[in-house]
Amino acid sequence: MSKDTIVIREIEPQDNAQLEQVIRECFYEFKIPLEGTAYSDSETPRMYESYQNNNDIYYVIAQGDEVLGGGGVKPLKGFEETICEIQKMYFSPKVRGKGYGRALFEKCMQAAKDLGYKQCYLESASQLKAAIHIYESYNFKHLENALGHTGHYSCGVWMIKDL
Repeated sequence: MSKDTIVIREIEPQDNAQLEQVIRECFYEFKIPLEGTAYSDSETPRMYESYQNNNDIYYVIAQGDEVLGGGGVKPLKGFEETICEIQKMYFSPKVRGKGYGRALFEKCMQAAKDLGYKQCYLESASQLKAAIHIYESYNFKHLENALGHTGHYSCGVWMIKDL
């Protein structure tokens, strides 16, 4: 594998700073509120440490030493243990529109099944139209209200899918 090859792999400790930068830049680019979103989550600067349990996983898209995005699966906080949440899925413009986001999304859904979850939930911002279109193409259904206690009160799109 050359340093130019783009890969999807599990997060490593040294990925934290670059991943945080990718996540935060998306909020400014798409004009998403900073409060009540992943931007202000305490785990955003320490993603590796936040995904070290038996029932969660986080993947990054990387090219050599450069982290270009990521996404993960965790139990939906404050809700049924059979429902997971796809979380913190953000990408650098360098990899958008090339199929890597879709590949990562599929990897997360497979991981959710492998971890034994029965349903997958996600929250998004209405500004992320391309992402919402992808979720819909995988038969995620829109909900009228949020589930669980994610703390993301500024996210106005809630979706769920049976696995």
